[in-house]
Amino acid sequence: MTTQADLDQALGFTIASRHVRGRIVRLGPVLDQVLAAHAYPPAIERLLASALVLAALLGSTLKQADGQLTLQAQTEHGVVSLLVADYKDGDLRGYAKFDADRLAELGPGPTLFGLFGKGYLAITFDQAVTGERYQGIVPLEGQSLADAAEHYFFQSEQIPSVIRIATRHDMGGGCIAAGMLLQHLPEGEVGRERLHVRHDHPEWEHVQALAETLQPAELTDTALPLTDILWRLFHEEEEVRVTEGGGLAKGCRCDLAHIRDVIGRFSVEERVEMADEAGVIGVDCAFCSRIFPLRLDSFAAD
Repeated sequence: MTTQADLDQALGFTIASRHVRGRIVRLGPVLDQVLAAHAYPPAIERLLASALVLAALLGSTLKQADGQLTLQAQTEHGVVSLLVADYKDGDLRGYAKFDADRLAELGPGPTLFGLFGKGYLAITFDQAVTGERYQGIVPLEGQSLADAAEHYFFQSEQIPSVIRIATRHDMGGGCIAAGMLLQHLPEGEVGRERLHVRHDHPEWEHVQALAETLQPAELTDTALPLTDILWRLFHEEEEVRVTEGGGLAKGCRCDLAHIRDVIGRFSVEERVEMADEAGVIGVDCAFCSRIFPLRLDSFAAD
């Protein structure tokens, strides 16, 4: 039987003897809740599911409370013009903009290049406590979002990484998506040279070889606990320490009071231009696919 702990969960782990840190994530009900707000075709559902897993993997590495991770893939001329997923305190949300007619021409299994063409991947880390923001942008390259993210870490962060993501869509049974992130600990955390200054590194190469044996069916097998996956891969290591775990939830942060406050900062004339013939301003939240109606007469007189 599948236990609730197997789904919508992120676990952190370290392999000290190999100087490696990692995250493993599996999404179930949360994924269904996000997708339920949209009528996406299967190819876009798989793409967004992968983006949400990637956001959970990267966002769960944030050390400060209220920090936010935003993942954005974008292109001007691709079938998918925009893909967004973000993570904040265990809450996930995301959406995609695409051309349905052009998507249908690609067939049932479009490639990443077929969906985006020449696009780019932007990953932004916002630290709420310190107010620091860091953003890296790289070309959207590879066969998958996982490949593009590996390229991001190697080019922008100079941290060799392995990222595996798998999705499964059961007929009548909802979506399952899962992933694993492995990274060599960067210089400063363990006082070691970064890999790019060396010609080889058997510790990292060993972990990479083990990660290659991980099968998509294992990641999405809801009867297989996440800790069992780690044991299967790394049971011969000296120690695999599960450092933390956290639940994941759908968390669109649209709020009527906040929206009213933002619209209220515009002048009366600007609000009139925003409104329709019935005197209603419709504010669209792309994440949850809802329109929030605000009547002009509900604002206090300026």
